Amino acid sequence: MNDPHYYCVIMAGGLGTRFWPVSRESRPKQFQDFSRSGKSFLRLAWERACKVVPEQNILVVSLERFSHLVKEDLPWLPEANLLLEPYNRNTASCIAYATYAILKRDPSAVVLVTPADQVIEDCGQFSNTVLQGLDYAASNDVLLTLGILPRRADTNFGYIQTDGPMTDGKPLKVKTFTEKPSKELAQVFIDSGEFLWNAGIFIWKAAVIAAELEQYAPDISSQWNGWEQYISTPHESDYLHRIYADMPRTSIDYAVMEKSQRVMAIPSFFDWNDLGNWSSLYEYFADGSGNAVKIYGDSLLKDNDGLMLFSSRTDKLVAVKGLKDYIVIDTEDVLVVCPREESSLKSFLSELNVPEFKKYR
Repeated sequence: MNDPHYYCVIMAGGLGTRFWPVSRESRPKQFQDFSRSGKSFLRLAWERACKVVPEQNILVVSLERFSHLVKEDLPWLPEANLLLEPYNRNTASCIAYATYAILKRDPSAVVLVTPADQVIEDCGQFSNTVLQGLDYAASNDVLLTLGILPRRADTNFGYIQTDGPMTDGKPLKVKTFTEKPSKELAQVFIDSGEFLWNAGIFIWKAAVIAAELEQYAPDISSQWNGWEQYISTPHESDYLHRIYADMPRTSIDYAVMEKSQRVMAIPSFFDWNDLGNWSSLYEYFADGSGNAVKIYGDSLLKDNDGLMLFSSRTDKLVAVKGLKDYIVIDTEDVLVVCPREESSLKSFLSELNVPEFKKYR
C-alpha cells in the first residue's frame, strides 16, 4: 500500500501556446490527446500518479477558467483536490499554493510534483524511480529533481550537471543548471557524460520546499502571508485573487532550484518525452520513412519526406503529395502550412499575435 504521507501535485495550468492551432486558450494542450494513447496529457499524468501515491492524495493545480476541463478529464477528482489559480504566474507560485494546501492537511507530507504535459511510456520504471525518490526525500531534507539521461544534443531542454556516475535512482549532488544551451554547448554536455535533461519533475518534503521558498524567494513567499487562515476555507478564492494581483511570474527553477544548497538529481532511465512544441511532436511520431503523421480521419499520402502532419478532422480526407520538411496542421477553423524548421515555424506563428486573428487563439 502506498504511504499515506506521499502526495502528488500535477501542474495543469499552462497555456500551451506553442501547440497552436490545436492548443487554444479555450482548451490548451494538457487537455488534448497528442500521444499514442488516445488519452489527454492530464489523464495520463493522473494514472501515473495513482501508481505511486494514494489516489486521495493527488492534487491538480490549474487555472479557474480551466476548472470545467479538469472535471471533464477527471470527474472523480475530489473538489478539495482541485486547486485553482486566478492567473498564470508560472511554476513557483503554483508550487507554493500546492505546498501550503498540503501542509495544512499533513505537515509530514512528501510530495511528487509533475507537469501534466509529458509522455512517459515506461510507467513501471517511472514508478520505481519515483518511489525511490519519495523514500529518499522522506529521510533527507533535500530537493530532488528527476534528470533524464540525454539521447541527443537538444536545445529545447534545460541541462543539469551532476557530480557522480549515472546510476538509475541514486541521487547525485547537482553542480549547475543550464537553460536551453546552444547546439554546440549541448553537444559538449552530452560528450562529458555529466549532464542530464531537466524533466521538471520534483520530489521533496512539503515543509522543506516551504522553507526554501521563504529563504530564496521571499518576493513570492511574502505574498502568501496569512495562508493558514485562508487556504481550504470559504475565503480562499478571495484571498487568491488579492495576492495573485502582485504575484511575481517566476519559475521554481529560477526562484529556488538554481540557488538552494539542498538540490540533488536522480538519474532517470524511463522513456520520457516532453512534447513542448511541434518540433518535439515530430520527433515523437516520426516513423522509418521520416514522416510524423497523426490523423483522425482518412488520408492519402505519397512521396513526402520529413513531413509533420496533424489533422483533428474526422470528416475530411487529407491528401498530401511531394512535401519535404514541411508541417501541415488542419483544424476546424485553421489550416497551417509552412516549413517544419523550428525557427521558421516559431517566427511565422508569432505573426498571428495581432488583433484581427484574436478569434483564432
